[in-house]
Amino acid sequence: MSSEQAAEGNQQVWDVVVVGAGPAGASAAHAAACTGRRVLLLEKAELPRYKTCGGGIIGPSRDSLPPGFELPLRDRVHAVTFSLNGRLARTRRSKTMLFGLINRPEFDAGLVESAKDAGARVRTGVTVSRVEQHGAEVPDRRTVAVVLSDGEVILARAVVGADGSASRIGGHVGVKLDQVDLGLEAEIPVPETVAEDWAGRVLIDWGPMPGSYGWVFPKGDTLTVGVISARGEGAATKRYLEDFVGRLGLAGFEPRISSGHLTRCRAEDSPLSRGRVLVCGDAAGLLEPWTREGISFALRSGRLAGEWAVRIAEANDAVDTRRQALNYAFAIKAGLGVEMGVGRRMLSVFERRPGIFHAALTGFGPAWRAFAKITRGTTTLGELVRAHPMAQRALDAWDRREESKDSKEAGGAGGTREAEGAKQQVG
Repeated sequence: MSSEQAAEGNQQVWDVVVVGAGPAGASAAHAAACTGRRVLLLEKAELPRYKTCGGGIIGPSRDSLPPGFELPLRDRVHAVTFSLNGRLARTRRSKTMLFGLINRPEFDAGLVESAKDAGARVRTGVTVSRVEQHGAEVPDRRTVAVVLSDGEVILARAVVGADGSASRIGGHVGVKLDQVDLGLEAEIPVPETVAEDWAGRVLIDWGPMPGSYGWVFPKGDTLTVGVISARGEGAATKRYLEDFVGRLGLAGFEPRISSGHLTRCRAEDSPLSRGRVLVCGDAAGLLEPWTREGISFALRSGRLAGEWAVRIAEANDAVDTRRQALNYAFAIKAGLGVEMGVGRRMLSVFERRPGIFHAALTGFGPAWRAFAKITRGTTTLGELVRAHPMAQRALDAWDRREESKDSKEAGGAGGTREAEGAKQQVG
């Protein structure tokens, strides 16, 4: 019996099955298919489909696209207006493009087409209920069973979970999350005169709740307007969006789509694999913690997952499988993990002192130039901190300050509890 057939029933065995056809999944399928392996990409929705997303394509995203991919840009951003909860607005401009704006349905569909062109097979309208690496559905130790909601079983030598922030594959792997945020967004069609005023310019508003911010991204005759903040502040986040839209003078225009989405960041010790199953993108909790930018993380982690899934598919035993999975985890942590670590520290400062960021970006030339370099992709947050000792020292000083503050607060709470206990004993 050939290696492409199961031990029982002559059922076809795929080299790599990818679950989820967003940027991470399509990127994984493309990378795996480019090696000539037999790749199946599964998606529960019919394509194209809408996703809640600002649609900003920064340099790292552009640089991670399949060769020859033509970005379906709706606008090219050369200016950013920053405001602090609606106040102190200032616009910074660039002679060269900072980043591009896309609509996710077009972008995602294009990535899936690239995967198909590379040789991947695509099935839409199918829901994966679970994966199994042991049991009756699994014919041997080199095979993973992907079980669909209708009971159909698909066999693979390796599986990549790219099924979003509520990932079932992530649940199988045991992904742990330590930051969950709520994003609310409206797609607002506007008259030509309004669209012209926004062309080539975005707005970023540092919001009223800790860690929150809002954005306006122009896409032709439609403005994508959204806000994001920590989960648990749902009512306040909704008010922020309503106030934000009202301040912009857009309350009179009926949104074409209003939607919400939870973004989830992985804990630093969260696993990225289990046996022959890898996770990437939102399914792995991979996104930038401060800005919650996820497309570049999806494309980069997806490509790596596709490449290492091929190596896992070729592994003949558990030891080799484990070695390749660890190599994938190392590649993720050495790149995206470093960026996430810096992003967490930036978020910690931003949550407490958003005014510092606003003042720096609007009035301090080096900060604005750093922002421009990051969006263009000539550097990353991690590289920026490593290359600028002053930035590293500033973050270290902030960390020490917060640790000292937390220690004092903990000591104060402990002293209060001891005093309360003494009062009870006396009484």
